[in-house]
Amino acid sequence: MVFDNGERRVAVIIEDDADIRNLLEAVLTQAGFETIPTSNGLDGIAAVREHYPIVTTLDVSMPGIDGFETARRIRAFSPTYLVMLTARDDEIDTLQGLDAGADDYMTKPFRPRELRARIEAMLRRPRQPMTTDAVVLAVDAAPAPAPETAPSELVTAGEANAEASASLGPPIPSEESGTVDGWYSHNGLRLNPSERIVQLDGAPLDLTRTEFDLLGALLESQRKVRSKNDLALLLRGEAYASAYPVIEADRRAVEVHMGNLRRKLGDSTATPRWLETVRGVGYRLAAHTGVGN
Repeated sequence: MVFDNGERRVAVIIEDDADIRNLLEAVLTQAGFETIPTSNGLDGIAAVREHYPIVTTLDVSMPGIDGFETARRIRAFSPTYLVMLTARDDEIDTLQGLDAGADDYMTKPFRPRELRARIEAMLRRPRQPMTTDAVVLAVDAAPAPAPETAPSELVTAGEANAEASASLGPPIPSEESGTVDGWYSHNGLRLNPSERIVQLDGAPLDLTRTEFDLLGALLESQRKVRSKNDLALLLRGEAYASAYPVIEADRRAVEVHMGNLRRKLGDSTATPRWLETVRGVGYRLAAHTGVGN
C-alpha cells in the first residue's frame, strides 16, 4: 500500500502471541498498511531498521528483551509511531512505556476500531524525518524562508496541524509574551509552529513530536489553563477527538510527556519559569519573569 505521493504505508508488528499477531495483521491491513509481523524484540528492531515503518505496534511481555527495552532501542534511531500493547494495565507500566518512547499505550484486549482510530489520529500529526525522533531545530533566531513548493507530505501535515489547533482559538494578546513574525515567545523560550523550531535562551532545544505539540499549545494559550483532557484531545487531532472517550491512561500520558518536557527545559515545579501546574485542572504558562522575551 502506498500514499498518493508514492510513499509506502508500512506497519511493523512486534508480538509473540500468534493469535494477537494475526489479529493485528488483519486490522492494519484493512486500514491500508503493508504489515511486517515479527515475534520478538530483536527481530522487531531489525524490521524497523529495514522497512522504515510509519507505525510500529509493540507488545510488552516478550521472550528475550521486553517491550520497554525494545522501545528504547527503536526510539534511538527511528521516529516511527510506537503503540505499546500489553495485558498489564498497572499505572506504572503505562508510565514506563511512555517514558521509553511510546506515543500511545493500550491494554489487551483492545478494540480494533479504537486501535485504528488512535493510529489515524497519530498520522495526522506532523512527522519528522526518519533519521531521528527529535524535532528539526535551527540555531538562527530568524526562521528559514519557506520553499516555493513543499512536498505533499509536509503540506498534508501542516494542514492537519492547523486543523488540530483550530479549536484553540487565536493567541491571547499579552504585553509580556506572545507572537512576533510567527514565533511564540515567553521568558526566553521561543517556538515557531510552522517551522517546527524551538529555542531556549537562544540555543536549540531537542523535543519529540508530542512535547513540541504540548509546548506549542501552552504557548498559544498563554496564561489560559489547559486541562489534561483538553491536551489529550489535542494530541489526537480534531477528526478523532470524539472517536473514543478520554480515560485515565490518556491523562497519565499527558503527565508523563509534560514531566519529560520539564526535564528538558530544566524547569522547577516549585518555582516554574515556563510550565505551571494548576492542581486538579491542568497546565498553563508560568508568569512572566522579565527574562528573555
